[in-house]
Amino acid sequence: MTEKPTSVTTAISTHLRSVRRDLMTGVSFMIPFVTIGGVFLAVARVVGGDGALEQPGTLAWFLAEIGRAGLALVVPVFGAYVAYGIADRPGLAPGFVLTAIVQEGAVVEQAGRIVGIETGGTGVGFLGALGVGLLAGALVDRFARVDVPDTVEPLVPVLLLPVLVTGLLAPVVIFLLAPPLALATEWLTALSRDAAGLEALAYGGILGAMIAIDSGGPVNKVAYVFAVTLITEQIYGPMAAVMIAGMVPPLGLALSTVVAPHKYPEERYETARAAVPMGLSFVTEGVLPYATADPGRVVPSIVMGSATAAATAMWLGVTMPAPHGGILVVFLANSWLLFLACLALGTAVTAAIVTVVKPEYEENAAAIEAVRKSD
Repeated sequence: MTEKPTSVTTAISTHLRSVRRDLMTGVSFMIPFVTIGGVFLAVARVVGGDGALEQPGTLAWFLAEIGRAGLALVVPVFGAYVAYGIADRPGLAPGFVLTAIVQEGAVVEQAGRIVGIETGGTGVGFLGALGVGLLAGALVDRFARVDVPDTVEPLVPVLLLPVLVTGLLAPVVIFLLAPPLALATEWLTALSRDAAGLEALAYGGILGAMIAIDSGGPVNKVAYVFAVTLITEQIYGPMAAVMIAGMVPPLGLALSTVVAPHKYPEERYETARAAVPMGLSFVTEGVLPYATADPGRVVPSIVMGSATAAATAMWLGVTMPAPHGGILVVFLANSWLLFLACLALGTAVTAAIVTVVKPEYEENAAAIEAVRKSD
């Protein structure tokens, strides 16, 4: 009776790991495009101010055009490489083309009118890119397993699979997937642009909690990709909240180790030494040695700290146009002082909570040993 639940659980776990791998493939190829777009636009504003960005022929305008070109490719590249992660090279072109077509507001608007959904001329954003990439990759992978004659086989990856999958999925993607996802994207974009007061606190808190709860896992990556793709809309507040939230967990645990060394084993000193540069570089995974050793206490503490920092950053209107870099790109924030203040607040909250809830290490170790012997 226990075999079936175990096998089902294993299958689900394996599938989730596969989806995470495919998602990370898309993210890893997408990030350089966001970096180019965000950094060049930020430098353009520093060079000439917002007004010069629309004056053709100026240095700021050329820099801004480079940035816009990078950002325009972000979502199609993400969808393309999610498909690539599933089906390898044959999935790349269908993923790119299908994702690109549903970013065209005019196409989605016309498709919405045909199916009775008014979209307002908005593309599908990263939600659509993720869906398209998964669909295209899965279908290419399925068709690639079909046996074909040897004479036809060389044409399969470069001609038959890309054309066939693109043709089959185009009506599904354009008419069924795009219109509702465009509405969802439009709502989320408006919320991200206009959030203020308590709404901004709640929004930032949710993003911060998502970043910390699995510290580099699928939930973390969904929040990160969401914030990154908003950069293409020149909405930079969520990226600041997400970056600060991702820096908090390693720094908070490192601070707790220094403040309360009696609550950690000696080897945690080396962990703390590694966690500091990782946290400053926006590598949330630096907290994993702490989280895996004591998840019941560490995970709630980092979720509270990251949520506090991200909520405060959104409430104060802190922005960040770069998708990565941590302390190395702090000068690109609209206020580096507020950025660092929110980071310090989240770090302090994390360190305070985890220090209070963790027991004395020697007493805890003794209790665990006593339980082990009694078993």
